[in-house]
Amino acid sequence: MLVRSGKLSDTMSRYLIQRIQENPAIELHYKTEIVGLAGDTHLERITWRDKVSGNTSDHEIRHVFIMAGASPRTEWLTDVSPSTTKGSFSPAATWTAQRGRSRGPEHVPPYMLETSLPGVFAVGDVRSSSVKRVASAVGEGAISISLVHRSLAEL
Repeated sequence: MLVRSGKLSDTMSRYLIQRIQENPAIELHYKTEIVGLAGDTHLERITWRDKVSGNTSDHEIRHVFIMAGASPRTEWLTDVSPSTTKGSFSPAATWTAQRGRSRGPEHVPPYMLETSLPGVFAVGDVRSSSVKRVASAVGEGAISISLVHRSLAEL
């Protein structure tokens, strides 16, 4: 298991860290990142780099699973859309403030998963009150895609 940072506790719950560390089948490599993927018709090997030494090494591996991050990266939206103190966004339908709509009359309700900023949708962990499960985020993402198309068609 490759960990880009120096520890797991930055982004992972304690119970999961314990299970990983106690599993003899898992070899942990901290401050390490994938820098290459290779194969002809499928993944055959990866190259990783130790960020401390700078050394790279090739490894015969057929599968890669990525945990890209556990914290929503919504800082870029804080000036344009209200969020909770944790940086997650509530669906606009739960807000009582009047919205300035860029499409249609102001009394038109927002689409499901749409934030207070018309045309901006919140799904997965970025959404306030999310259930923090991949399956839910995927479903919300699929729903929001059709709503984004609908929103764009109204412009």
